Amino acid sequence: MTIRGRFLSPTAIAWFRTPASVWWGFAVVHVFFLAWMMSFIVHGDTFSDTEQYRQWALLGYNPSELGGAISPWVYPLLAQLPIFAANMFGPSLYLLGWTLIIIVLNAVGLAFLTRGKRARSGIAPAWFWLFFTLFMGFLSFARVEGITTSLVLIALLYAAERPVVAAVLLSVATWIKVWPAAVIAPLLIASAKRVQVFLAGLAVSAAVAAVAVLTGAGSHLLDFAINQGDRGMQLEATFSTPWVWLSVFHVGGSKIADNVAINSTEVYGPGADVAAWLMQPLLIAAALFGAALMVWALRRGAQREELLLEGSLLMVTAFIVFNKVGSPQFIIWLLPVVVAGLVHDWDRWKVPATLLMGIAFTTFIIYPLFYTPLIHANPIMAAVLTSRNVVLVTLLVWAVRRTVELGRNAVPATAPAG
Repeated sequence: MTIRGRFLSPTAIAWFRTPASVWWGFAVVHVFFLAWMMSFIVHGDTFSDTEQYRQWALLGYNPSELGGAISPWVYPLLAQLPIFAANMFGPSLYLLGWTLIIIVLNAVGLAFLTRGKRARSGIAPAWFWLFFTLFMGFLSFARVEGITTSLVLIALLYAAERPVVAAVLLSVATWIKVWPAAVIAPLLIASAKRVQVFLAGLAVSAAVAAVAVLTGAGSHLLDFAINQGDRGMQLEATFSTPWVWLSVFHVGGSKIADNVAINSTEVYGPGADVAAWLMQPLLIAAALFGAALMVWALRRGAQREELLLEGSLLMVTAFIVFNKVGSPQFIIWLLPVVVAGLVHDWDRWKVPATLLMGIAFTTFIIYPLFYTPLIHANPIMAAVLTSRNVVLVTLLVWAVRRTVELGRNAVPATAPAG
């Protein structure tokens, strides 16, 4: 007898396998987070980064009018759409507007996940999404990542059948938050319609650029790509781990301190500046390696849909592991890729799903539960952060190995008969 069979009757198990059960679960989880946000909303307050978003919505999006505050152009141009839309009920209810936008987008994503031919295969992955949200929802509902999750998920679900539609969705998502570009690369490589995919992405980008120029914001269009260059190694970044432990043991003047200018907590110590400088070329090298590996697997005859999903996991995980920022909300990037993978092949994707849930749980312990002790170099929290980062690297290794296996185990295509 399975573990669930010991606690649930056959009737209950059968009910949890229906779309209706998922929607009830969706309601419970999202009402819980809406109630949590209401503790801030009723006082006219915001939560986490939504305070910054509210300031931008009220003061405008021109950096010269912000009095030296954080520039809104740390995000691509289309991030303005949800940031301004969340002010629909006025400044005092800004958080309510933002939360409702996230809920609606999540509902759209869930509808695509549990309807039509996915009415059965999408149920268990949908439950995975909901359990993941229990740990990461406080970030999903307070950061721009929550806007992009459903867009990327829908794109991946449609990529095999409608790659051009997927390209449009991913391009729009990339102009909201850069990370979906990590999924565009595998789509370009794996799709048999890569020319159309490229042109669709180019058309979206051209439209965004045209809007920027026409509204007088053309000079800021690419600010998001260059404004992170001088920052140091953020505390939670994977490659910051050695300096976290140097700070714990007070070696060489190492420390963990705030970078007030960009509202970030970073590590300082011998070699930290060099590591921060190296992260950009390392990230580029990792992306080029991942792309080359996918091209190799495709030429060996790898199945295109599997290659898209495995390659997306490889690229997105690499974007996190080789990133000097490492904010906790980055873990949300992995969700749509893993959920789409579970829909495609539950058994094959159980391993990365388990790893991701472990990453989500440890991230929740780090932030928001015990972030203050971590900032003060608490050794227990340093161990938790280290374990989280080790699992992240493990997930990357799994993705690389699976992509290699796709190439090695592929049956080379033969010319059609007659």
